[in-house]
Formats: sequence, structure tokens, C-alpha cells
Amino acid sequence: MKLTLSTLAGAALALAASSAAIAQATPAVIFDMGGKFDKSFNESAYRGVERWKAETGGKYLEFEISNETQRVQAIRRMAERGASPIISIGFAQASALEQVAKEFPKTKFAIVDMVVNQPNVQSLVFKEHEGSFLVGAMATLSSKTGKVGFVGGMDIPLIRKFQCGYEQGAKAANAKTEVFSNMTGTTATAWNDPTRGGELAKAQFAKGVDVVFAAAGGTGTGVYQAAKDAGKLAIGVDSNQNHIQPGTMLTSMVKRVDVAVYNVLKDWKAGVSVLGLKEGGVDYAVDQHNAKLITPALKTKVEAYKADIIAGKIKVADYMADNACKY
Repeated sequence: MKLTLSTLAGAALALAASSAAIAQATPAVIFDMGGKFDKSFNESAYRGVERWKAETGGKYLEFEISNETQRVQAIRRMAERGASPIISIGFAQASALEQVAKEFPKTKFAIVDMVVNQPNVQSLVFKEHEGSFLVGAMATLSSKTGKVGFVGGMDIPLIRKFQCGYEQGAKAANAKTEVFSNMTGTTATAWNDPTRGGELAKAQFAKGVDVVFAAAGGTGTGVYQAAKDAGKLAIGVDSNQNHIQPGTMLTSMVKRVDVAVYNVLKDWKAGVSVLGLKEGGVDYAVDQHNAKLITPALKTKVEAYKADIIAGKIKVADYMADNACKY
């Protein structure tokens, strides 16, 4: 074929248009059940994408899953619209994401809280057991009865990972500490059942528990209310939830889903990203709402645990990897 000036110009314009389309690809976020204002996991992701929007002026597509059958369709629809990267919030979207990622190999995907081994997927996972260890130690050090509690959401390995880390921290602070644990349920409704969360917390309080950690999504709000009503202490999860019941919340085990989502939008990378204490992926929260509860002595002890974990002097066993805390 004879190349003319007009042919080359046309090809250049086509290439420029293609490059512009790629550069302007709109990202998408698929929030899981509980919604983007669940005051917990999804809401943390929402803050991350909103931070990206505020800083860049960019726009994004979003969808909130309301039932399990929507996952594949929601992700596929975003891919069909040309969105990239498409970020799935929550482990429950893993199989749906894997299916759609295979169908759209040129689209970038990401998932929070699960590993999907596809070349066009970035998987973001956290060392929840490390952050849970710290708040477990804080629970024991703040308890007057030597009895602390844990209320999980859906009974899955990920939530057992929180529980296992919490128990290790509680026992590290005092080997005689008693830990009482309950899971809310075995279906996705366990993430949004504040009434049941409150009932489980009250049952633990009746056994002498005076500090309770809830890793249960929206269900946790019932736990925190029950703690306030009973004059006990509670520990939040994922987002900084200290503001929900000021004076009742000892702290929150912060899981920086917001940072993970923001980083994906700024610089997507295929593969697995693991975020622990060292990477700033998990931590405990101190602010104006719980400052009076965090004494200098308590903070000194917890910071020492934190430093030792980061340095490798303390290895917190991972329920999902180390055959630890088998229930």
C-alpha cells in the first residue's frame, strides 16, 4: 500500500484519539452489600475514591450491590462501558471479578480483601491480624475484669483472622485474660444486623466482659450502642469509628481501605499488594473522641508492641496462613 501524507495524517489522528480514550478512561467502583455509607469497610473505600476525585477533578462510575446475584452483571456492565480500572470492594466479589477479568483481558481490575490471580488484576490484601493484635492488647490493658469480647460479622476465614489477632494481643498483654467470641451469622446479612450485634454484646457483658471489639460491618453499630448503654468500652473496625459513640469507643482498628483504593486510582499495578503495620495499611486510631481513654502509659505499651511487630520481634500468627487459632 502506498503511504501518502494524508494517510499518515489520518493514522496519526486515529492513534491520538485512541491514546486520548485510554488516558481518559473512567474508573469504576463496585461497593458491596452494606453500601458505601456503612460507616465501615465500604465507606472507607468511598473516602479513598472521593479523595482521588477531589485531587484530580476526575469522575468515576459506581454501583452498590444490594444482592449477591448482581455482582457479575455490575462488573461486566462497567467493563462494557469502557471503565478502567474497575475496583471491586470486598472478598465476596472475587469469583465474579475473575470471570469478567477473563472476558476483558485489556481492562484493568482491582479487588480489595482477596487475591485474584489474573494478569489484569491488582489484589489488595491486609494484615488485619497485626492491627487486631494491637487493639487486643489495648482491650486487656483497659479492662478491669480481665474479660474482653469479640463480635464478628459473617463467619468466614477473614473475620477469624481478626479474631485470632485480637486474642493474641489480649493474651500477650496478660496471659490470664479471658476472651469471649461470637459470630453474627453465616450469610451476608450478618454484615448489617445491628440488633443481633447488640444482643451478642449484651450476652458477653453479662459474662463480665467490659471491652468488646466488633469486626462486623454495619452490625457493629449495635455493638457500640449496647456498650454505651451498659457503660462498657467498644472497639471499632476498618474506618475510624471513634466518633460513633464518643467516650465509649476505646479505639478503632483502622484498615486503610481508603489508602489502598486511592493508590490503585493513582497508580494501578497488576499483582498482589499486602498492607500491614509497616506499610501503614492497618493501625489503631487516636483522636479527640477517645483521647481521654488513651493514657500515656497505655499508648507507650501499645507503641512498643507496634514497633516490635514492625521490626519482626513479634510475629503475629495469621489464621489464614499459619494454621493458628483453629476454631
